[in-house]
Amino acid sequence: MPELRDDGPVLVLDLGDDENRFSPDWMDGVHALLDTVVDRPGPAALVTTARGRFFSNGLDLEWLAAHEDRLLTYVERVQGLLARVLTLPVPTVAAVNGHAFGAGGMLAMAHDFRVMRADRGYFCFPEADIDIPFTPGMAALIQSKLTPAAAVASMTTGRRFGGPDAHALGLVDGTAGPDELVAAADARVRPLAGKSRATLGAIKETMFAAAVTALRDTGVPAA
Repeated sequence: MPELRDDGPVLVLDLGDDENRFSPDWMDGVHALLDTVVDRPGPAALVTTARGRFFSNGLDLEWLAAHEDRLLTYVERVQGLLARVLTLPVPTVAAVNGHAFGAGGMLAMAHDFRVMRADRGYFCFPEADIDIPFTPGMAALIQSKLTPAAAVASMTTGRRFGGPDAHALGLVDGTAGPDELVAAADARVRPLAGKSRATLGAIKETMFAAAVTALRDTGVPAA
């Protein structure tokens, strides 16, 4: 399960040491730790990473297969988490330690910055190959962070990008070796940790207004 390490003012969100798929319990755990980040007094910034081969392998398809009647509410929860990270009122960076597939790649994209391991792991949106179209919210999130050419190259091909190719395309902002990855990510956000949360949150809500609206509008009827 996810856990949080405090290296004040930088907090490190560790997504776990398995495939880190978006199960309901896993998402609950991430939300609870994000609450801790937001509630922490004083300067703060967030590094999100994981251990092992995966940053995140995306949607929990096994859980979905067993709960088909809850598809819409599940998508609502996934997109809600993506919208929350996209607008989190502290500087954020994803330290992509391994494979980031589908919603796992989207989670990385929701951060302000991305640093990827140079020697191992793929960044991939496999939707075109697994016959699962992007929702409007997911497409809007990705397109809000990429050039049109990079969006076409990554969203319509299913191509797996290693660290150097992901950097060249603009999927990530830099690469680092395995032992330097978290430190490189930390260096991106530590100098920004003192930014006003109210101001930063408002800026992100405005910058990504179209994506946030699309992510939060899943068509699920209100309770």
